[in-house]
Amino acid sequence: MTWRVLISAPYMQPVVDRFANVFAEHDIEAVVPPVKERLSEEELLTWITDIDGVICGDDRFTEKVLRLAPRLKVISKWGTGIDSIDRQAARGLGIAVCNTPNAFSEPVADSVLGYVLCFARRLGEADRDMRAGIWEKRPSISLRECTLGIVGVGNVGKAVARRARAFGMTLVGHDIVEVSREFVDEIGIEMLPREQLLAKSDFVSLNCDLNPTSFHLIDAQALRLMKSTAYLINTSRGPVVDEAALVRALREKRIAGAALDVFEVEPLPSDSALRELPNVYMAPHNANSSPLAWERVHENSIRNLIRELRMANR
Repeated sequence: MTWRVLISAPYMQPVVDRFANVFAEHDIEAVVPPVKERLSEEELLTWITDIDGVICGDDRFTEKVLRLAPRLKVISKWGTGIDSIDRQAARGLGIAVCNTPNAFSEPVADSVLGYVLCFARRLGEADRDMRAGIWEKRPSISLRECTLGIVGVGNVGKAVARRARAFGMTLVGHDIVEVSREFVDEIGIEMLPREQLLAKSDFVSLNCDLNPTSFHLIDAQALRLMKSTAYLINTSRGPVVDEAALVRALREKRIAGAALDVFEVEPLPSDSALRELPNVYMAPHNANSSPLAWERVHENSIRNLIRELRMANR
C-alpha cells in the first residue's frame, strides 16, 4: 500500500528530496502543496480528502477539515506548538497528533536575550544614529540592574532563565503549572502571580503555549500594570498579546518598547500599525532558526509519521 503524505511544513518543503529514500522505503508518496506561511482551512480542504498522513507547520486543522479527511491517520507537527490543530476532534476521529517537544528552546532563548540586550544597550538606536551622522551617547543600562519576568517557565522559559542568570539579571517567573523546586532553587527565580511579575519586571518575556488561558493574556489591563520603562518580548504565539492594545500602549508610551517574533495574523499585514512604531523590533516568526535544531525536527517528524502509519496498518 502507498501512503499519500501531505508535506506542508515550510521549513521542510525545501529539503523533501533529501528524504526520498526514506519515503520510498516506507511506501510514502510525498505531496507538496504551495505554502507561503501556513495553509488555511479553505486551502486544506482542497488537498486533504485523499491524504493518509501530514507533516505540517501551523496549518489550520479544524474539525471541518478533519471530518473531510476520511483516510487521515496522523498529523505530525513539524515543531512543538499544536494549537492550530483541533486535538479533541482528531482524538474523536482516531487521528494521531504528534510533535517534537523542546524542539527550539535554545535558539528561541538566544533570540529573547538578543532582544533584551538590544533594548538595554540601545544598540539599534546607536546604529541608526551613526548611519545618520549623529554622534550621540545615549544612556543605557547593565543587565545586572534589571529584572526579567518570564511568563511560561517551561522548556523555553527555563532556557531563557539560564541565559539571563549568566548576565546577573534578577529573575521572576509565572506559570499556571507548578515549576519544580529543584529548578527554582538552582536558578534563583522567584515565582510570582502574573500581576506582580508585570509590575516588577524591566523586561517581560512571553514563553507560554497558546491555549484558552493564554489568549490575549497580555491585554490593555496587563499592559497598564507594566512599568513605563519596561519592554515586552513575545516569541511564543501572536494571539497571546492583544495587538491593538499593545499598539495603543506603545503610542501612549505606557511601556518603553516591544520585540515581536510572532503576530496575531501572519504574515504581518502591510498596513499593520506596528510597522510605524520606532520602539518595536519585529521578525517573521523566525526565532527558531537553527540548522541543527531543524535537522532534528525533520527527522523526528518523519519518525513520528512512519510510526503512526505503521500502527494504523496493523
